[in-house]
Amino acid sequence: MRPRALRALTALLVATAAATVVVEVLNYWYAPEHGFGLAVRTGWALLRTVGWLILIRQVRRDRAVARPLGLILAVTTIFAVGRLIVPRSGLPVLPGVLGFAVLLLLCVAVVVMLYRHPVVRERLVRHPQRLVFTREGVRLQEAAPRRAPVTGWLLTARIAAFTYSPLMLVPCLIAFGELRDRPEWLLAVLVWLALGIGVSYAVLLGTFFLLRGKAGARRYLGWLTLFVLAWDLPLCYFLLGVDGLIRDGAPLVAAAGLTWYALHRAGRLDVRLGEAADDLARPAGAA
Repeated sequence: MRPRALRALTALLVATAAATVVVEVLNYWYAPEHGFGLAVRTGWALLRTVGWLILIRQVRRDRAVARPLGLILAVTTIFAVGRLIVPRSGLPVLPGVLGFAVLLLLCVAVVVMLYRHPVVRERLVRHPQRLVFTREGVRLQEAAPRRAPVTGWLLTARIAAFTYSPLMLVPCLIAFGELRDRPEWLLAVLVWLALGIGVSYAVLLGTFFLLRGKAGARRYLGWLTLFVLAWDLPLCYFLLGVDGLIRDGAPLVAAAGLTWYALHRAGRLDVRLGEAADDLARPAGAA
């Protein structure tokens, strides 16, 4: 029988997924105007429900990836939903504010459970099964990563970086709807679209080497993050205005900050592990 803490965590994740849908429907229902931009942002926020369902599956399988995935989903959901509460003019409606407050509490509770509850931390340690060749033949077997001490922060950086592409494509699609008023920006939007798709492959390449401990992989992902911000944020401002910069730029800044922080923590842990290895290798009595 599964521990009570994991059953409570699963129920909490189900409630969070349902609250995401309810709050998005409320925001869309009470919105003073239902334009193309609101529809795109609402659709993207609703897609996060699929992410919560995937997280529930990972928790039920006691996977180690559940912790960084839950952190990314909680942070980006708060930004994705929060940017739709405040209208272009006037005050937000009370049902939307109350719904967002409930969702915020649920997301915070999810992160606390994943990272602070001792039972949850002890159980979420399994890794995906892979095909392995043995004397008995081919079979599925759990394959732990080679760099286990830093796996948590590396996975966090990897998952956070993979959100760059969709976070770039959402404002890009909204900008397409605004081209009827400013057709001269068509080329910039097309390049924006191409880079939004290309970033996903660049992240895939960088994280492939990152999880294998290759030299320079962290620097590569850090500079790629800077490039994404330098390209996306100005376009959000010039094409969508201050409102678009806040609504669509803030989630990307949050994901970038989380990626940099995870890379920094992974680097510090590598240094500590290296120092510990040097201490163990040093002969007894050496200065």
